[in-house]
Amino acid sequence: MALLKIARMGHPVLLQRAEPVADPAAPEIRRLAADMIETMADAGGVGLAAPQVHVPLRLFVMRDGDSARVFVNPVIAALDGAVEEGWEGCLSIPGLRGLVPRARRLAWEADDTEGRRLAGEAEGLSARVIQHEVDHLDGLLYLMRMHDLRQLGFQEEVARHAARPASPEPAR
Repeated sequence: MALLKIARMGHPVLLQRAEPVADPAAPEIRRLAADMIETMADAGGVGLAAPQVHVPLRLFVMRDGDSARVFVNPVIAALDGAVEEGWEGCLSIPGLRGLVPRARRLAWEADDTEGRRLAGEAEGLSARVIQHEVDHLDGLLYLMRMHDLRQLGFQEEVARHAARPASPEPAR
């Protein structure tokens, strides 16, 4: 396995729609997925899409507890209208965090590297990660989903100010 170079914001591969994977069980796709899992773990990420490692294919990996899951040619759909905002970062935009609205629950389908079509549901953080990675496959970065760029900041600043209790209102 090998560590792959992560594309950073500004690279054109991050802004194009990725192509479907013709054969999810092909040896080169299995190798790519294994290298992506190693790269994601090394970078401390929870998800990584193929375009982020300069490969414009519809494939992503995500941490799933103590293991990793591979999604090839994924399709997602929100299960209800519930949307929640949450802080997100991205290995392609190092050091920044932004408040991003996402569907709270979703259904997904994807192939695995054995060529089987799998399906499931996700909510909370898992749903957020899946949506974030599918956005990469569609040429979108989380910044493009933000409603208010005042809710974008450096990770250390966001963490420092989120940990502090709100200042009481001044007496009038």
